[in-house]
Amino acid sequence: METSGLGGFLRNRRFGSYFDASTGPTTEPPPRAVVDGQQKRAGGHEYYTDGNDDDGGWFPVLISWVRIVVCFVSMMLTTFIWGVIMVLLLPWPYQRIRQGNIYGHVTGKMLMWILGNPITIEGAEYSNERAIYISNHASPIDIFLIMWLTPTGTVGIAKKEVDNIYPLFGQLYVLANHLRIDRSNPKAAIESMKEAADAVVRNNLSLIIFPEGTRSKNGRLLPFKKGFVHLALQTRRPIVPIILTGTHRSWRKGSLHVRPAPLTVRYLPPIRTDDWTPDKIEDYIKLVHDVYAKNLPDSQRPTPPALSENGGSCRTVAS
Repeated sequence: METSGLGGFLRNRRFGSYFDASTGPTTEPPPRAVVDGQQKRAGGHEYYTDGNDDDGGWFPVLISWVRIVVCFVSMMLTTFIWGVIMVLLLPWPYQRIRQGNIYGHVTGKMLMWILGNPITIEGAEYSNERAIYISNHASPIDIFLIMWLTPTGTVGIAKKEVDNIYPLFGQLYVLANHLRIDRSNPKAAIESMKEAADAVVRNNLSLIIFPEGTRSKNGRLLPFKKGFVHLALQTRRPIVPIILTGTHRSWRKGSLHVRPAPLTVRYLPPIRTDDWTPDKIEDYIKLVHDVYAKNLPDSQRPTPPALSENGGSCRTVAS
């Protein structure tokens, strides 16, 4: 099936990379969901399919395309509405951040309703911290979930070209007073990170970031970049890990077929960073990465060479 302009936009644009960043006892992994279906592999990538759902079947693909088109049109509508609101609020930067979060809550929840995936949310008591929220990233659906579930007063960090890459959405992102960095210039990126940290502390904001720096092709956890640790050192905000499971099976990278896989969003207890020091950045990256590796299901854990043998421990705000 040939892709239209919408298809090309969704397939070729790395929609979801605007949160990517370059620069307590953990709990046991939750039980894997039991679904009336099976797990398949295509080109080495794992994904979910139900018993009647095959990439060659025209009816599931048709339903999927209808859902995607409705999502796209709905998102453009809410983006336009909130764009007008943002323009009216130009003199009030914090109100634009707040409205940007409300836009995300409304739009993200609406898009997930349209897609129809069953969703389980765990650890919601940790979802209203002033913190640096981090999440694994393997699907465009991750963006919809993050838009919906991050608290009011949260900003993202995007590459500076976001307003040129994503029509309407990119402009709204800028109007919402979110943060941007130049990832092509390491020196400028570091300076932008410092400015972002100052803005977060000054305005009592939270941050959301994808520490892998890119979207996983097969759902397995990738190595973490240093950006979230630098931000933690500069803001002293606790880190709240968000574990997303099942999204890579529902809408895998390079596909326009959305499947009804069950999804789980799991917040872990905040990891304290008030005693972190700059000389242990690699240790902190490993510590947080190990927390994810322990709490993800087998199909999303890093491949054996990337999975450390001895998991780190961390103190949590809740302890």
